[in-house]
Amino acid sequence: MGAAVRFTKDMSIFEALEAHPDVREVFESHGMACCLCIGAQSESIEAGAILHQVDPEAVVAELNRLPGAQS
Repeated sequence: MGAAVRFTKDMSIFEALEAHPDVREVFESHGMACCLCIGAQSESIEAGAILHQVDPEAVVAELNRLPGAQS
């Protein structure tokens, strides 16, 4: 992991997965199996969360609490 990243709901799922090794666990804890989804390349965190009936703000807040993320 390089420089600290600030996760946003507009960030692509793929970009988030590439940015931090613990992102996958956060997505999976919300029922989002994003690493297996073909839409992860182009879909935003917000779109993925809404698709899975999850609050995108809650997902982003949890991502930004990961060690090394910018809060």
